[in-house]
Amino acid sequence: MPTNETLLESPEGPTEWNPFNGPLKNIESWNFQLLAALMFVVTSLSIAENFIVILVTIKFKQLRQPLNYIIVNLSLADFLVSVIGGTISIATNSKGYFYLGSWACVLEGFAVTFFGIVALWSLSVLAFERYVVICRPLGNLRLQGKHSAIAILFVWVFSFIWTVPPTMGWSSYTTSKIGTTCEPNWYSGKTTDHTYIITFLTTCFIFPLMVIFGSYGKLMRKLRKVSDTQGRLGSTRKPEKEVTRMVVIMILAFLICWTPYAAFSILVTAHPTIDLDPRLAAIPAFFAKTASMYNPIIYVYMNKQFRRCLYQMFHCNDPEAKESNINPTSERVMTNRTNNGGEMLAIATHITNSSNREEEQSSCNSFAQIPMSDNKVCPM
Repeated sequence: MPTNETLLESPEGPTEWNPFNGPLKNIESWNFQLLAALMFVVTSLSIAENFIVILVTIKFKQLRQPLNYIIVNLSLADFLVSVIGGTISIATNSKGYFYLGSWACVLEGFAVTFFGIVALWSLSVLAFERYVVICRPLGNLRLQGKHSAIAILFVWVFSFIWTVPPTMGWSSYTTSKIGTTCEPNWYSGKTTDHTYIITFLTTCFIFPLMVIFGSYGKLMRKLRKVSDTQGRLGSTRKPEKEVTRMVVIMILAFLICWTPYAAFSILVTAHPTIDLDPRLAAIPAFFAKTASMYNPIIYVYMNKQFRRCLYQMFHCNDPEAKESNINPTSERVMTNRTNNGGEMLAIATHITNSSNREEEQSSCNSFAQIPMSDNKVCPM
């Protein structure tokens, strides 16, 4: 285990400024107060949203099924990022420097990186899971609890393997240029540190990005193929449009959140001596931390199953109830399928069921067939 001086080597080099003793003198205090206020909003919303996701999953038995395990895992990781990293960031920005000391810097750097990568890989597993359920590349294999448990175990172990090395001497966690947050040492010019950064970016950004694009790309081609067949039969393309919109939002959110941080990391790793304004250098990390706030909105609240359970938990009227009154038989079929298989599978089965019987039989091998039950939308 290296000493704290090695772990917390200042990116500014051997200068008089010490991020643990005081703020940068060339940055006015209102800049730090603004960052503290923004982090307070992001952290508060993230903790509340992700806590609600975990709570509603515990309360409603119908949500505790394999297709939702990874969503809850994503919420747990985002919740922990905000509880540890968010609260520390609010405290240090309110003071303008990392007054909590070197141990807190290492804690924040490791916790934010570790839980952030857990959330990032959870998004990839979620994309692959949806691809497997809808496109059936593994034949009749159905997703079970043990499969989801193995996937979650992989996410946590894999993320730990690639985030613990900086605490053991392969690279380090250090203060950022602005001095109020800690992160992997992108600024080091050492070859050993460069090898870690390259490996880290490859395994924890490039690989999950490839999984997301590959899985959602194949999923969209599958649904478009079915939708084109329906178009010739005069059927609606609304389900395909809903999936397309959801997938586009998911990919754009991923890119907006993580691309600036990855690009910044590559830039400063390739040019450690580059002269960047500390406030500008803090923006990519801030964007990455906002993921914990909008992930629940995109991956949970856009899910009809979770959304209806939320309405029931808070005793709110379900605005989608009118639709079920218009066509109660069709709505009951869709509700039961959503209960047992998730929103993506429900949309896919809706697509196949809107075709004639012959077309449905030719398509049934491409989509998981879910047994129907008479359960309520969200039984406790």
